Amino acid sequence: MPETLEIQTQKALTQAEKQRLGVLRVNEIFHSIQGESSRAGEPCVFVRMTGCGLRCTYCDTEYAFYEGEDFEIAAIVYRVAGYGCNLVELTGGEPLEQEGVYTLIAELLGIGYDLMIETGGHVDISRVDPRVKRIVDLKTPTSGMVKRNLYSNMEHLTRHDEVKFVIGSREDYDWAKQQIVQHELATRAGTILFSPVHGEFSDADLAGWILEDRLPVRFQKQLHKLIWPEILRGV
Repeated sequence: MPETLEIQTQKALTQAEKQRLGVLRVNEIFHSIQGESSRAGEPCVFVRMTGCGLRCTYCDTEYAFYEGEDFEIAAIVYRVAGYGCNLVELTGGEPLEQEGVYTLIAELLGIGYDLMIETGGHVDISRVDPRVKRIVDLKTPTSGMVKRNLYSNMEHLTRHDEVKFVIGSREDYDWAKQQIVQHELATRAGTILFSPVHGEFSDADLAGWILEDRLPVRFQKQLHKLIWPEILRGV
């Protein structure tokens, strides 16, 4: 029985994807101070991927939606090694939207890097090696992307992982509290991060609510924006 055009097209796409397993579309690679997570304040090498299927209202890296160039995995590893820093974060955009990221993860872990990945929470994290610190950014109502959250990811969290909530309103805060209880995040994840929308939401209000409710969370500011307030890229 002859193959349909749909089957032929799918085979071609599959082959094209296989050919790109050794290639990633990268927006920027840079050495900076880790601005977020439980590793905030530490020197870190960032590999920022191009592309993201989300469009959060408060996104601060819109330039990564489309800008970038193709890098072979070996070239990325070479660039990372040049900074002489053992802590590496894969970010975006959305790093898990590119199949080649799993090859990069295997390469970096094999060399011995301390590896983190920040994901928007709409892509399955179960394929990510558990040695990687997975930071899952659950999208709050203010983001406009709350319907895109893949809640099954919560089942794959370990105490090595972190969950991040960007808070832009009281609604976001109350919603985040509900998720902590509903998904038992206080015992599933190692760290729960509450971060106010930069420059648009009161730090004092968020801190006050956390203290009042005695939440088991970590209040965080984006340190890189405090250190380099006028610089938007490469920090």
